[in-house]
Amino acid sequence: MTFLLRLATRSAWNRRGTLALVLASIALSTALLWALEGLRRDLRSSFSNAVSGTDLVVGARSGPVQLMLYAVFRVGGATNSISMDSVRSVSAHRAVAWTVPIALGDSYRGFPVMGTTTAYFQHFAYGDRQPLALEAGRPFSGTLDGLYEAVLGAEVAQRLGHRLGDRITLAHGMSGAAGTEHADKAFVVTGILQRTGTPVDRTVHVSLQALEALHLDWVGGAPMPGLRISAEDARKFDLEPKQVTAALVGLKSRAAVFNVQRFVAEYPAEPLLGVLPGVALDELWDAVGLGERALQLVSALVAVVSLAGLVATVLAGLNERRRELAVLRAVGAGPRDVMGLLVLEGAVVTGAGVVLGVLSAVTVQALASPLMQQRLGIVLQMGSPAVTQWGVLAAVLVAGMLASLVPAWRAYRLSLEDGLSPRL
Repeated sequence: MTFLLRLATRSAWNRRGTLALVLASIALSTALLWALEGLRRDLRSSFSNAVSGTDLVVGARSGPVQLMLYAVFRVGGATNSISMDSVRSVSAHRAVAWTVPIALGDSYRGFPVMGTTTAYFQHFAYGDRQPLALEAGRPFSGTLDGLYEAVLGAEVAQRLGHRLGDRITLAHGMSGAAGTEHADKAFVVTGILQRTGTPVDRTVHVSLQALEALHLDWVGGAPMPGLRISAEDARKFDLEPKQVTAALVGLKSRAAVFNVQRFVAEYPAEPLLGVLPGVALDELWDAVGLGERALQLVSALVAVVSLAGLVATVLAGLNERRRELAVLRAVGAGPRDVMGLLVLEGAVVTGAGVVLGVLSAVTVQALASPLMQQRLGIVLQMGSPAVTQWGVLAAVLVAGMLASLVPAWRAYRLSLEDGLSPRL
């Protein structure tokens, strides 16, 4: 076996020009499969960490996925709001450490506007419990003097070219259609958040009192005819919110999460729903997993094409090697030895392609990791490969050896006489 392996290696090296393209294609498909499997794992982890350190998301009773979509990803809309009295009752539970109410519904040039409190900047975390950090400026003050202050997500500031001190005008609803702008109450940008790779980057943050001030003279989604409350006069009103969209809840101990969830579900004043973010995000990932499976299928097809190229290359050169194989037969090599030689050649080429592909994928991953985390919020794990990645390598190696059986079986059937006297 050692002799055959050495002979197969030298034979492949002598035909390195022909096999180089096959090796490159196998390396490319291996790198694609390896990187995709690792990216799938890291992407799922980053997706699940769009909100971190929050034990429950409380909102109006609907579906867990729907609640997470609008409360965390700002997609869709709430079927109903919840009262601030309910949020205070949840906050007063002995197991609750903090609550952060959020209100959604308005927009700014296509980006969602979220009303919240200053506690949001203290308690909200993403990724591996990474806190929010400001690239520039400060959070809104949450006082009447700083009523019209806004903090922009990184993507909002970058795409619209905003800086500290810029004045922005919010719009009622997500459409941003003409006539829906709150033109009489402009906001000043006081802070810009660092990029997180989460929906925070695409959000404009203002205080809950600011949203109340915007809608003092609005009813049913339209301004009240003949009534106009100026920005200054709005400060004279009671701006404490009566309703919010949802609330993020942090507990003193994770062990109490089901107790608090049951308290929320049985709350008598109004129907509420408490969702565990991790569980709901896993359900959401399963719902959108079709694209993931499509990418895996494309990568597998690339690998199949590469291995088909290996078979075609060896078969094409087999006729030219008939004398070589006949000489081997003449010096004592049996048909099984010839068959084993071609299988080992395929294994050598496949193995070299796999090693080259893994090295290429790891190199690209190391170079792209900082950019992926900064721009997309995806943390590429540089530790030991996952079991599924090792499974990918084993599958490619086995498939390469099986593919080599096709030309090997053809060579096995070549007779000694046919090899010494090939037909023209």
